[in-house]
Amino acid sequence: MNISPEKSTWFLFVQGDLNIFSLIFKEYYPLLHNYGLKISNDINFTEDCLQDFFIYLYEHRENLGEVNHIKSYLFVSFRRAIFKRLKQKRKVISLENPYERIKKFQFSEEELTVQREFTSIQKDTLSLLLNKLSTRQKEVVYLKYYSDLKTTEIAEVMHISYQSVLNMLQKAFIKLRAHVEDETIRAILNKT
Repeated sequence: MNISPEKSTWFLFVQGDLNIFSLIFKEYYPLLHNYGLKISNDINFTEDCLQDFFIYLYEHRENLGEVNHIKSYLFVSFRRAIFKRLKQKRKVISLENPYERIKKFQFSEEELTVQREFTSIQKDTLSLLLNKLSTRQKEVVYLKYYSDLKTTEIAEVMHISYQSVLNMLQKAFIKLRAHVEDETIRAILNKT
């Protein structure tokens, strides 16, 4: 019987292996931190919530179920924890419509350089174009291309169907293409 490395890692974590906990923390803290900032738009709140989240995970590790994909499990759990904390602080309307809170979900130029090296003008343009997407489209693009989650994992994180993720990605790229074409046409017309 073959046990995947992720299942093995999770098993050791649940058993209380501090080295494994440290590895999980170091690997996923930056990704979860960036995602939390997109949701809360507050660095101190995000850091507090993330630290509490990892403490909770460690203290309750023996009650956690089997995990096939650590990354998606952490994204789902942290997203739930941050919305719960926001609701407790009465900064969010309700869990039925969590997107009301994350309307300021934006891409920064720094995030764009992680994926590709762009000239300054290209980064500005891409940032502007990505920020024209709807909140949910931005979140799907962020999870797919900047957090490197699989489509099934994104569906799990956002509590939507696999097909909805595909549809949102497709609509986002159609919208991006249209904006790029509009910008190109404008640039050509301005040169003449």
